[in-house]
Amino acid sequence: MDIIKFACVQLNVGADIQANLEQTITLIRQAAAQGAVFIATPENTCHMRASDDLKLQTSLLEVDHTALHTFCALAKELSVTLYIGSMAVKLSDDKIANRSFVIDQNGIVSARYDKIHLFDVDLPTGESHRESRIVQGGESAIVADVECAESKFKLGMSICYDVRFPYLYRDLAHHGANVLGIPAAFTVPTGQAHWKTLLTARAIENGAFVIAAAQCGSHEGTRKTYGHSMIIDPWGHVLAEAGDAPCVIMADIDLSLVEKARTAIPALTHDKSYHF
Repeated sequence: MDIIKFACVQLNVGADIQANLEQTITLIRQAAAQGAVFIATPENTCHMRASDDLKLQTSLLEVDHTALHTFCALAKELSVTLYIGSMAVKLSDDKIANRSFVIDQNGIVSARYDKIHLFDVDLPTGESHRESRIVQGGESAIVADVECAESKFKLGMSICYDVRFPYLYRDLAHHGANVLGIPAAFTVPTGQAHWKTLLTARAIENGAFVIAAAQCGSHEGTRKTYGHSMIIDPWGHVLAEAGDAPCVIMADIDLSLVEKARTAIPALTHDKSYHF
């Protein structure tokens, strides 16, 4: 059997990139010490700020990003694949990218993904977000070829709000993804209402594993995130779930379950074109 030990690192990041990096490194080392070879972190791994202006001012160019260089060295040192859920990467004086990275066991960035669907919402609780004010949305879907130890799989990359757009995951699955990455910094009210349901749906409807590392707790200003990182199998079973504090969760992933689920219910082969 093709079994891989996955881990999600759940974080509570603040304003200081270096402090957040130290927290993340500690938990990544913990996961690797327990045998994980594919380790995922949440959206906004580098830092979260109380305002868009502060986020823009403190974001770094990719070439200068201390966290990215550190994660590359760490992946090589530990001989693990790191899936950095996202970091703020400065593009210009007024725009950043919300960008995910896959870093292979040799410490090389093997895939990047810029968040396509941006979080511009007004929640019933009064909480309001306009991610598009400073984030430049991506235009490319990415399926990354991942090698862990002696195993290989295809990772469909996404970030947080993307989870509400099922056509993206359908397309990722049709392009070979058997694992769907959904790193997030979900708000508390939307997390309580929708997080598990959305993640489970994406797993079931595509017959794929879902790995969803999340932010948790209180952050600079009034921002709060839901936590509850999850690893879900292609049949919709939750293999591991975190609570609302920083931690590591782990699960053994049997990739053969993808083919079994897709053979039992071959919905991916039953897609039809239609018109109104």
